[in-house]
Amino acid sequence: MTAPTHPSEPSGLQRAVRVLREFFYGMMGYELAQHALEMRSSVEALFMLATFGDILGVPVLPPYYNLRLLPYAVPHIATWKRRVLREREFTDEHEYHLHGL
Repeated sequence: MTAPTHPSEPSGLQRAVRVLREFFYGMMGYELAQHALEMRSSVEALFMLATFGDILGVPVLPPYYNLRLLPYAVPHIATWKRRVLREREFTDEHEYHLHGL
């Protein structure tokens, strides 16, 4: 007689399907997802620079538009300033993928 399984415990087939799904995601989609996140980060940094660049000394837009967007950007200003003003090496912006090796 087999022991009853817990209702929230996945069966062997469900577990195998989940493992295969994660394997194929890692093989095909992980790099695309990481690239999309990097692109989003760079677009957000560019947007913040264009709208709130005067915080760093780069006046781009008139302050009227900045004040209208300020309530939406306040939660992100501290992390944006930290990311933009961080010291970087020249090679930080370039990724060296070893495709085909």
